[in-house]
Amino acid sequence: MVDEKPNKYEHQDSLPIPTYEEAISSRPSSSQSYLGPEEVSHDAERQGLLTRDRPHQHNGYEPPTLESARSSLDFLPSSGGSSRRSSAEALQREIQQMDIEEPGDPNTRLRTSRFSKRITSLTHSLSSINLPFRQWLPSGQYLRAKIPSWPQVLRFQPNWIIVGRIFAIFLVVFIIWLFFISDLFIVRNTRMNNMFDPENLRTYVLNHVDADNIRHNLQYATKYDHMAGTEGSYSHAIWVETAFQQAGLEHVGLEKFEVYLNNPKLGGRRVAIVDPPELQWMAKLEEELVYPVEWAAQQTPVFHGHSKSGNVTGPLVYANYGSRADFEQLANSGINLEGSIALVRYYGTQDDRALKVKAAELAGAVGCIIYSDPAEDGFLKGEPYPMGRYMPDDAVQRGSVALSSWVVGDVLSPGYASLPGERKREPVENNPGLVNIPSIPLAWRDAQRLLQALKGHGQKITDIKAIGGVPDVEWWTGDSGSPTVHLMNHQDEREREGIYNVLGRITGVEQAEKSIIVGNHRDAWCFGGADPGSGTAVMLEVVRIFGELTTAGWRPRRTIEFASWDGEEYNMIGSTEHVENRIQDLRRDAFAYLNVDVAVSGTDFKAEGPIFVTALKSVLDRVKDPQDGNRTFRQIWEDNKTTMTGLGSGSDYVAFLDLAGTSSVDIGFDGPPYPYHSCYDNFDWMNLFGDPGFQYHKALAQIWALLILDMADRPILPFDMNVYAQEVAKYVDELEKYIKTKPTKSSSPLINLSSLKSAADNFVISAKRFEDWGVAWETTVRESGGFEPNTLAQQRIAHNTKMAEFETNLLDVDGGLPGREQFKHIIFAPQLWDTYGTAYFPGVRDAVEEGEWELAQRQVEKAARILGKAAKLLIT
Repeated sequence: MVDEKPNKYEHQDSLPIPTYEEAISSRPSSSQSYLGPEEVSHDAERQGLLTRDRPHQHNGYEPPTLESARSSLDFLPSSGGSSRRSSAEALQREIQQMDIEEPGDPNTRLRTSRFSKRITSLTHSLSSINLPFRQWLPSGQYLRAKIPSWPQVLRFQPNWIIVGRIFAIFLVVFIIWLFFISDLFIVRNTRMNNMFDPENLRTYVLNHVDADNIRHNLQYATKYDHMAGTEGSYSHAIWVETAFQQAGLEHVGLEKFEVYLNNPKLGGRRVAIVDPPELQWMAKLEEELVYPVEWAAQQTPVFHGHSKSGNVTGPLVYANYGSRADFEQLANSGINLEGSIALVRYYGTQDDRALKVKAAELAGAVGCIIYSDPAEDGFLKGEPYPMGRYMPDDAVQRGSVALSSWVVGDVLSPGYASLPGERKREPVENNPGLVNIPSIPLAWRDAQRLLQALKGHGQKITDIKAIGGVPDVEWWTGDSGSPTVHLMNHQDEREREGIYNVLGRITGVEQAEKSIIVGNHRDAWCFGGADPGSGTAVMLEVVRIFGELTTAGWRPRRTIEFASWDGEEYNMIGSTEHVENRIQDLRRDAFAYLNVDVAVSGTDFKAEGPIFVTALKSVLDRVKDPQDGNRTFRQIWEDNKTTMTGLGSGSDYVAFLDLAGTSSVDIGFDGPPYPYHSCYDNFDWMNLFGDPGFQYHKALAQIWALLILDMADRPILPFDMNVYAQEVAKYVDELEKYIKTKPTKSSSPLINLSSLKSAADNFVISAKRFEDWGVAWETTVRESGGFEPNTLAQQRIAHNTKMAEFETNLLDVDGGLPGREQFKHIIFAPQLWDTYGTAYFPGVRDAVEEGEWELAQRQVEKAARILGKAAKLLIT
């Protein structure tokens, strides 16, 4: 038990959570709110918000109130490099004066300035016209004096020679105009004013990310807990909304959904040994206070989100990592699991806590306890907090046990949005997205006593893979004669709790309807230092920088949408409901989704999403490693032979990729284990061990901002279809190897993959032809000095649209995965029993896993048909 910790959080007089009146009074009248189609008055909604939607206090967990915590929306950076420029002209001059020097040989540096935008906006262009000969033009008063009166007009005798000359001039002008609109002359220019040269913009972004701003943002974001559905989370929404407004984003507002959430009831949780009497004991459950005692109410209780309410007793059985194989092994060893309380540890062969509970349920257990083992994330890895980065003995990993690989988003509205007033709701009981036995997480401090009580019961464990790192334990399985454990988990369940996404945008000038969407979730299980505070802190800095660019008059080609999601920790709820609410629009108009969840928990850059690999390498080539200033992250990437895998599940990209078919990427800096989902994941941890100088936060902001800039502003969308096609061919090979590992009753293959292989080969060919057009376009425009004909510009826009639509064309829109029809993507989706892993062609794998070979073959043929059609549409 840790009583005293160095570097205690210093109590400050600033930053209480704003009262409701303070929050709404700070919001400009121009602020918009997306609170459902039936809302009439924003003010009416807000006046009733904290009384109607206020998280139910009941007798359980009381989230921080808007009146009790520290407050100030003025916490946002407002001075020095943090403020918006008071003068757009000053910022324009700064960008214009930049001398661009790329790293490396100046002869090989990119010279893409000739491909910059044609215009910013019509208003900006017209207002900025300053003709050099304007001073010699006659004034309006002079012209009025020279205009003849009507009698003078009647006496006028035309000079037909002059009239003929004027007519000839108009005729010449008309002929030239005809040449222009028919493209006989090149009239489209891809260049804007030189101050918006793309290289200048990139350099500005690199030079203006401020680590102190990010540190400041994280310090505020971690001041109080902010679980979804609490007033702490709502206060954070107002804070982020204000930051969006101050940056000058357009259409800033809150998007509300009413969803199923739960919190523990007061006195409603218990883990205890109740029999035999000499072993009676009760777990502490809660973590030690992380901050001073006066902040005690702001520390969230230990529980599982979306866990089943229940009060059960049974013999204790240890089941290693809680995988189906682990429970099967126990059953094969003669251990009776019926009516037992299963004790399992986090991570390992089943890394999804929800599937651990589900596996225990299917094995016959009536309850499940999941503990954090020091062999995975504690003192056996290194010094625990507060002396090091690892989990202390009392730390508990909270988390959701919603079956997100089965149902994503609000489990009561799969496939449609939980808008306020939505009448269609699925029942809680026997819901496919929820487990049916109670569960609770434990620290290893408490699990130690349970493990010790198993000595002499069941079978002694000799397999080193099943032995954990809890000290002073002799490892036994337990059986029906084990000590009896009482597990109580009474939850306050609310079927319509309000959650709030925060949205804002920068409208594009070439394809305003097409969007690059940028997202990070805001809700946390406690203080959220790394998860998700680091991502939120970085995103607000990125938003600030883009706000400064728009202040100077810059606009992207494509619209950039920024989103702060709520309810991610429970089941990616906020992002999924957003996607389901505008599914058709996103399938048609969303070009890319760029996600950051945990921005920084270490120093190893990681990224998932193979179609982005070339664009990402270009960005990484501009950003240097803070620890090794001589190497860029691209050099490190290539030296380590890093590859970009496909996306699995576990963050807000799931709905965009798997439901809407929007090409998605997830980036961040990873590292060794940390106090994940505990209250020790806070600002102190980040400041001491995660990223003391916030330099990796700065690097991530640079990478993210440059990637946004390239996706939104390059003339040709920087996807790499060649790489994507080659990766898909590899996925088919991996699928074939996977199938061969599964036992069959026949020596011959039960699945024929020839159609899928052929479709993948055709995709490789189509991608090559498709990419060749982009090379030809670049050559044409370069040779014409950066000018682009009208027809070529239209072809380029159509080329971009086809590129973005390819991912959407990989959806099985009219079907979906068997039994999980919410998931539509034929290549990417979580496998039924592997939520976080990357499982390519999940429909085929699920069927193979269950031995349903005919269904597997049908899934192969469906995938081949959809992939083949998508590849064909790419070049037609």
